[in-house]
Formats: sequence, structure tokens, C-alpha cells
Amino acid sequence: MALPFDGAIGDFFEKTAPKKVRKAIEDGRKRDILAQDFPYDRWMDKDDYQERLDALQLELVKLQADVKATGKRVVVVFEGRDAAGKGGTIKRFRENLSPRIARVVALSKPSDREAGEWYFQRYVRHLPSAGEIVLFDRSWYNRAVVEKVFDFCTDAERAAFFRQLPEFEDMLADEGIHFFKIWLNVSRAEQLRRFLAREKDPLKQWKLSWIDVEGLNRWDAYSAAIRETFDKTHRDRTPWTVVRSDDKYRARLAAIEAVLSHIDYAGKIIKVAKAPDPAIAGGPAIWTD
Repeated sequence: MALPFDGAIGDFFEKTAPKKVRKAIEDGRKRDILAQDFPYDRWMDKDDYQERLDALQLELVKLQADVKATGKRVVVVFEGRDAAGKGGTIKRFRENLSPRIARVVALSKPSDREAGEWYFQRYVRHLPSAGEIVLFDRSWYNRAVVEKVFDFCTDAERAAFFRQLPEFEDMLADEGIHFFKIWLNVSRAEQLRRFLAREKDPLKQWKLSWIDVEGLNRWDAYSAAIRETFDKTHRDRTPWTVVRSDDKYRARLAAIEAVLSHIDYAGKIIKVAKAPDPAIAGGPAIWTD
């Protein structure tokens, strides 16, 4: 079976990956947490996870009904390095929701026309109307991190983005939109382990891209861009919630809880829609590279 990009990820693991990262992957069992500073040694028990997920998804259905009835508008931005778990988290978030009310926005490379527009313009077109929930699988924060790391934008364009961003996000809040920013944080060893699994799985190889492969060599550049982004865009009115995602189960629960715990809706059960585990989710202070 041919491997994507001629097995470049496997080659990186064998020849280029830091020794500590390679050893962590070689020594780790399937559900072991590879990051030494992670607050848990192993993934959450699957039965416990499923029980809590079922309860949270019922709360999401209640939220959906309330959004439709009251005309609320909800935006959730999901960001993070490649393989941090954005897609899986979004899938569990909207698994039981109507696509007419809760929709996912995952924009590809800008068209020539879009490239000539105001940077935020193509994202504005996808903002919710009354009674809608929009989940952004990556967002305008591409300019802050990915575009910086791969030189897809100039320093002047990125500086303009940071100048305009506070006012742009304040306008969302002024409009009464319930706005959430979630950063899924994956460790270097866990990211590489997930890439290696994708490389070997014919059903998941489509998830890999040139950006993923090249990004393996730009870990430190990503870290610097992420750190600067938090410094410039974590604000009291539009804060980031950082979710440590080496354990996908805990991460999915924490991301859903981060939204449900901060929005009122009819029938809300507080003990279910509670704040997430503070060891897993918090402000940028818990982010680690």
C-alpha cells in the first residue's frame, strides 16, 4: 500500500523527531498519555466518557431548542495544531443537532476574489442569523498562526489583523452573539503519534496534507505564533478557553462544557452543564508547547 507523501511522516519519526518524542511514542501504550506534564496518566474510562457525553449531548439538544425558540445566535471557534482533535470534538458537539440550526464552517484556501477582499469578509458571510449555531473548524485565526508559520501573509498583513481583531470580535459581542473561542492543545509526541496512525490507515489518509508534513519541522515556529496570538487576543470580553487534548475523551467533554456552562437556556441542568475540569481546560496559562 502506497503511503501518502511517500511515507514522509514515518521518515520524520525515524530520522528527525527529537529522541524524547520518539521514545515516548515507542514506550507508550494505546491509551497512555505521552506528555509528562499532563494531569492524568491514561485516557478517561470509555464507559464513564460515554455516560457523560450522552448527558451533555442531551443538554446540547436543549440548547438547540432554546436557540431556535429565542433567536439566540451562537458562534464557537475551534482552533489548534493539526491533529489536535478539532474535527472529532465538533462531530460530538453537533452529532444530535439539526443541520438547519447547527452548521459547521470549514473554509478552504481563499479564491482569487476572496484574496482581494477585506480579510474578515469571507468569515462574516458565515456568521449566524437568529436561531442558528455556527461552529468554525478553523477560523480567521489562520492569519495569526498558520499563515505566519508558512509565510502565507506579510508581517504588515498580520499586524493589521491583530489591530483590527479586537474591534471585530467586540462587534460580535455587541450584536449579542454568544461567542466562544476554544484552543485544543496537543503535545508534540501525541500529535506525531496521531499522524503516524493516519499515515497507515487508508480510511484516514485523506486527513493528511502537505501542511501537516511540513509543519512537523516547524513546531517551534508554531509555538511562537500561538504564544503571540494568545498574548494579543485573549481578552476579558472575548477570552480563549484552552483545552488540553492528549486525551480526546476528556477534551471533547471539556469543550462542550466550556460552551454550555456559559450560556443560559431553558431546561438547563447545572450539574451536567458545569464548568470543565480545571486541570484540562482554562485560560492560556495552562497552554504548553
